[in-house]
Amino acid sequence: MNTKLSKMVGHFSRTGLLILVTLFASLSYADTINPQVLLEKVTKATFERIELEQTNIQANPDQLRVIIEQELMPHIDHKFAAFKVLGSQFRSVPKDKIPEYVDEFREYLVSNFAVVLSSYGGQELLFEPVKSAENQDDMTVKAIIRKAGNPDIRISFKLRKNKKTQEWKTYDLVAEGISLLSSKRNEFASIIRQQGIEAVIDVMRSKNNKPLNIASNSN
Repeated sequence: MNTKLSKMVGHFSRTGLLILVTLFASLSYADTINPQVLLEKVTKATFERIELEQTNIQANPDQLRVIIEQELMPHIDHKFAAFKVLGSQFRSVPKDKIPEYVDEFREYLVSNFAVVLSSYGGQELLFEPVKSAENQDDMTVKAIIRKAGNPDIRISFKLRKNKKTQEWKTYDLVAEGISLLSSKRNEFASIIRQQGIEAVIDVMRSKNNKPLNIASNSN
């Protein structure tokens, strides 16, 4: 991975996932309502809860995991995202390992979101004008992350609609042209080729089992 790409992937960890989290909160609603409109409304509601529960979060950082489980995870297409991350490596993964991988990937998302949310503060998310979602099964919502003293970051959210339930969910974030899922696919692909899916599961499990530490949070 070249230096520019490494920096961009690192930037995902610090900022991109934070905004991805806010998107995930909003997209488990029927397509009778535009998902972008819901995105903006639920983003506000999600962070209001974080603000209200700061005392509990400071006393018990894992309360962030609870918030994520309750507010975000029911609305994430984590299975689709997990398979997208596997990409062409899917065929090399033993079928009996797929459920374990998907479950651990779900917890891996929770762990990443909790770490990012622990340092939340000062970001502003500005969406482009609302687009119609009528007669669409997938859509891209563009926005800008803005924070005083920092350059704007252009991002795109990838959404898809479940054909059976007619619910919108999101599965990927593209920041400055780099896909979050693609970066994870590149990271995991070499591990799978060299050591197998069990090694990837171990990497995720190791992070999932670490206590959430927000001691350095200045907000």
